[in-house]
Amino acid sequence: MADEKTGLLLDGVYARHDTGPGHPESMRRYEVITKKLGEAGLVEKTASIPVREATDEEILRCHTERYLETVVREIEGGAEMLSTGDTVVMPATLEVARKAAGGILNAVDLVMEGKLEHAFCAVRPPGHHATPDRGMGFCVFNSISIGARHAQVKHGIERVAIVDWDVHHGNGTQDIFYEDGSVFFFSTHQYPWYPGTGPASETGEGKGKGTTLNAPLPAGSGMREVGGAFREAFLKAMEEFKPDLVMVSAGFDSRLGDPLGQFTLTDDDFRELTKTVRGVAEKYAEGRLVSVLEGGYNLRGLASAVNAHLGALIGD
Repeated sequence: MADEKTGLLLDGVYARHDTGPGHPESMRRYEVITKKLGEAGLVEKTASIPVREATDEEILRCHTERYLETVVREIEGGAEMLSTGDTVVMPATLEVARKAAGGILNAVDLVMEGKLEHAFCAVRPPGHHATPDRGMGFCVFNSISIGARHAQVKHGIERVAIVDWDVHHGNGTQDIFYEDGSVFFFSTHQYPWYPGTGPASETGEGKGKGTTLNAPLPAGSGMREVGGAFREAFLKAMEEFKPDLVMVSAGFDSRLGDPLGQFTLTDDDFRELTKTVRGVAEKYAEGRLVSVLEGGYNLRGLASAVNAHLGALIGD
């Protein structure tokens, strides 16, 4: 029996972006999530979200025309890595990246139309390191940012909050909205660490002054530090910002045992963080919440943490 409130974007197309043997951002990430959610009975408890490709117009709300042209030219030309940064590509990558963004747009539509309250989008490649003019950190298009803009353009809402608990700072998302003011970006991340951005002093500029909130934390941080930043700084900021939609860059490389991070969050911690963010959505945004997979590279840990996150969204 599907839960009428929670949607799940899970599609085999996201396994077609093949980064090759030994790469941490592998198609196995999609496979272990699918297997775990199926075994846990969560697939049948959620509504299925369909996939589509994001159009050029939708992508260009967050990326420059020159960057999009570069991505298309290089992938179609057989490049093995984007010239803009450390993102492996192959022939199917352009279609998969468009469908990562487009699937999220479908999730946003269903939530904004009231057909779903929450959605989790198990997409890859990830997106939060992609800046307006640069793909990097395994990312091609900044899918969550494209989703936030879509909610504003198509559904007419004013304020979106993006919460990023990936162990790495979401520099691309921050860059896209740094001078904006209508999208609040909150990030907990290991610091100093890749990509080197996200000190507490980065708070936005111009119209965006005060709508970037960074909580840089040292290696070894766990729920005391991360949860503290959520309960104190984030909740206080939301009292003032009052989002119409809440989105989550759900990176699970902040979990204990991840090869690319040194945080110590557990599955129970991700449940608690999810409940905190859900509470914000319920208080200010009529429950509207769209969560998007970012990092997470310990395969067993990733599957377990996603299971905990989706279970908390459903309300199990």
